[in-house]
Amino acid sequence: MQKITLILFLLFLMPAVVAQTSSVKKAQGSFDKAQEYLKSNDFEQAAALLEEAVKADPSFQFAFIQLADLSRRLKRYERAKASYMSAIALGGNPDPRMYYGFAEVGINTGDYTSALKNITYFIQNYKGTDPDFLNRAKKYQKDCEFAIEALKKPVNYDPVNMGPEINSVYRDYFPSVTADGAQLIFSRNINGNEDFFISRMKDNAWGKPVPLSEKINTTKYNEGAQSISPDGMYLFFTGCNRPDGLGRCDIYLSHKEGKDWGAPFNLGAPINTIYWESQPAISPDGSTLYFVSNRPGGLGGYDIWKSSLKADGYWSQPENLGPEINTPYDEHTPFLHPDGKTLYFSSDGWPGMGNKDIFLSRLDEQGKWTIPENLGYPINTFNEETGLIVTPDGNHALFSSNLKGGLGDMDIYQFKMPDAKKPQPITYVKGIVTDKESKAFLEAHVQVVNLKTRKMVYQDYTSAATGEFLAVMPLGENYAFNVTADGYLFYSENYQLDSAYISRPFLVAVGLEKLVNGKNMVLKNIFFNTNEYQLLPASVTELTTLAQLLTNNATLHIEVQGHTDNVGNNLQNEKLSLQRARSVYDYLIANKIAPERLTFKGYGETKPVVSNDTEAGRKQNRRTSFVVTKI
Repeated sequence: MQKITLILFLLFLMPAVVAQTSSVKKAQGSFDKAQEYLKSNDFEQAAALLEEAVKADPSFQFAFIQLADLSRRLKRYERAKASYMSAIALGGNPDPRMYYGFAEVGINTGDYTSALKNITYFIQNYKGTDPDFLNRAKKYQKDCEFAIEALKKPVNYDPVNMGPEINSVYRDYFPSVTADGAQLIFSRNINGNEDFFISRMKDNAWGKPVPLSEKINTTKYNEGAQSISPDGMYLFFTGCNRPDGLGRCDIYLSHKEGKDWGAPFNLGAPINTIYWESQPAISPDGSTLYFVSNRPGGLGGYDIWKSSLKADGYWSQPENLGPEINTPYDEHTPFLHPDGKTLYFSSDGWPGMGNKDIFLSRLDEQGKWTIPENLGYPINTFNEETGLIVTPDGNHALFSSNLKGGLGDMDIYQFKMPDAKKPQPITYVKGIVTDKESKAFLEAHVQVVNLKTRKMVYQDYTSAATGEFLAVMPLGENYAFNVTADGYLFYSENYQLDSAYISRPFLVAVGLEKLVNGKNMVLKNIFFNTNEYQLLPASVTELTTLAQLLTNNATLHIEVQGHTDNVGNNLQNEKLSLQRARSVYDYLIANKIAPERLTFKGYGETKPVVSNDTEAGRKQNRRTSFVVTKI
């Protein structure tokens, strides 16, 4: 009844100057019958009868207005436009609300100049008191103003069908890609059943898509609107009308177990409620889940919310992203790029081309979202644009549509991203963790920490079946990389990804060494200022890992060692190396490691690992290490 109420609201409060009746009996009869069909929700019959009415009496202005409004509601915009124009041509003083409807038709057909003229007339002449009605009109006015300017400055846009390697005769949509660009997961609807399919990149070509997993895909329920974690280990997706659901649609999670996926489970409260939760998007560090919900407390009908993973493994009470992102209208399909700072989403609330457009917002240094930017025309049009993702390298966007020349009902397309709309550049470290001697895969804890902010950007356990991991690192920062496993020395690496770094992935084979006497390890994330021995704050991450190793292995004894290059006086180098080793020793004791388990020594320049002939070599020789003295 909502549609009928709105139609009647727009149509039946016309001034007396509008011809609300016809002297032509056939026209009036058809019009009266149309009202009965409107009341019974039979819009097709009502429209047919109104067509008969205006044909029988071309001066029947009110029938033209009603036919125009009804055609607009049925999305028959060209017919609506012709009917509005016929009504206006008959003169008189129609209610200003007719111009609101006419403007909406213009927006939905890309006729923004006409739409702006009509919506401005409505705003200036509307005498009603409905604030929502007037606010939407003002939103339409901003849309028209934005669209007229956007048409003057089109962005480069050339969508390319991803071809039969990915697309089928069925409906293919909602793509998602892992951070290494090696796996593409998407939804495919076959005879009304939605399932996930996966394609893998090999030799720079996508392989034939296959069903993702029998543990996730079902024949009874639909699976869709998914988000894959950058490392490809966690799949968040939407499941609707399931027995374990809390509402009509809930968010589910499956974790990869070896080469297959684990059985998915409902995330439960507080993320899922009796309301609609869908379209999840996981942050690259796995700690924040973004999703769409119509739960109470939002700003509009559908808003974007977020929940953080707490230390106890439970999700926090979701919070609304607020007016920086959400509007009194609808926001959908959030996608957080692996850079962790660029959010793409669709909205019909921010100024755009009409219907839903794609926007982006960036997380600033204060943790606030910037004002959303429209991706521009012709990426956005008067049609609905939604469900866009951006490849890890930021160069291409993927989306689904039924563009002309497609292979099926809906296909997946890609296009080059305009430079100004690209996310922050990223790289990643990808590898396998094994026992260095036996080469057996290990279940190990991998963590990557931003040394400036000391925030964890990645932490997870590798699978004992594969030993694989993949961690994303946005450029412009320095990172500590550690791998730990019970009974082994931990692995340490440092990645300095400053502005001069050229993006390329780090592919590593991490062979962990067992804790035995005599094993020596370089600590690559212990930092001092030149010629000083006070530990810099960035050292805390690695020192914490070392302290944890000693705590977990109560019989482990070590000697902390300091080393320098060969620049300067030998005695001064030996003294500096001793002081630096002492600083690490003191830190460990302050963190409750028994002094009798520790010794320290400065070796100065006497134990270089490479030649001191180059600065790169000298940098390697300036190091802090430790050796196992007893276990």
